[in-house]
Amino acid sequence: MAKYNFEPSRTLGEFLLMPNLTRRDCMPQNVSLSTPLVKFRRGEKAAIEIGLPFVSAMMQSVSGEKMAVALSDLGGVSFIYCSQTIEDQAKMVASIKKQGAIVGAGVNTRDYEQRIWALVNAGVDVLCIDSSDGFSEWQSDVIAFVRKNFGDKVKIGAGNVVEAEGFRYLADAGADFVKVGIGGGSICITREQKGIGRGQASALIEVVAARDEYFAKTGVYIPLCSDGGIVTAKDIIIALAMGADFVMLGRYLARYEESASEKVVVDGKEFKEYWGEGSARAQNWQRYDSGGTSGMKFVEGVDSYIPYGGKIADGLGVTVAKIKSTMCNCGSLDLPSFTRDARLVVVSDASLKEGGAHNLIERAR
Repeated sequence: MAKYNFEPSRTLGEFLLMPNLTRRDCMPQNVSLSTPLVKFRRGEKAAIEIGLPFVSAMMQSVSGEKMAVALSDLGGVSFIYCSQTIEDQAKMVASIKKQGAIVGAGVNTRDYEQRIWALVNAGVDVLCIDSSDGFSEWQSDVIAFVRKNFGDKVKIGAGNVVEAEGFRYLADAGADFVKVGIGGGSICITREQKGIGRGQASALIEVVAARDEYFAKTGVYIPLCSDGGIVTAKDIIIALAMGADFVMLGRYLARYEESASEKVVVDGKEFKEYWGEGSARAQNWQRYDSGGTSGMKFVEGVDSYIPYGGKIADGLGVTVAKIKSTMCNCGSLDLPSFTRDARLVVVSDASLKEGGAHNLIERAR
């Protein structure tokens, strides 16, 4: 019979941090947000580290050339979407590299042999398999191809997973990092369409525990990327506190000037277009195999608009300030200590209401 888990599937929004002692040296200017992007052995440093724990989603509407350069300048890294021709993706990567930027790229499990060679020749820094479900033999095949042809010189992340068994499968396959989350993106309707997925907080809690156990046993630390369920800076903070090494951002970054989508005006207000890689708009490029029994017959994402957010440097600067301030409240000056010392509590609906402005009439802003 089927196996059941009657624990609620928790989201990031259901948790709050409790403060720890704030020491005198716990000031925002002393906080480091650097984090490993790829796996490393105990006592060693990761081959790739990033200054900010932010990577952009492998999406047509997010990760183009402008976003990649801007995010790299700020300390993060973009993953160029693979729902385009091999030639176009490789050209985009090569152009970004000419601008002195670090850049990642997505690959699929179909044309990966030709695509990976082209991306490596274009100078890509890190790869990631783009799939909503990474607990798959196909992903193991892709990683094996990379190891056979490039050894450890080419770094490749895998995912997505939502529980310990999936993480261990990809870790044993040789993934350099693992993405966590299924169906939590604002643009994603996988859970609605297929009935599969898990609340982002529950997924992170279990996978982080599995990652830490794996590290203790093998001495190999595999970074985790929290992908999905992020709307506000608070969600990023909770994900990092729970043990994510970095977060993958779609909607959050799609609103900025540098995202790959067009800016439009609707009823006198500025918006950016935003669509999911599982949407009909993205599938028009043939993201899924066309024709035959393997062709997709339904969508797993939607096409939408989000309010325009201006320049990424301004918006991301505010988010970074919030993260550093919270870490100071928790007595932490770096992400490892933040995760180690974090104390989180589940909140009720009443406490969520209490946490915002309530029982008053606000002045017009």
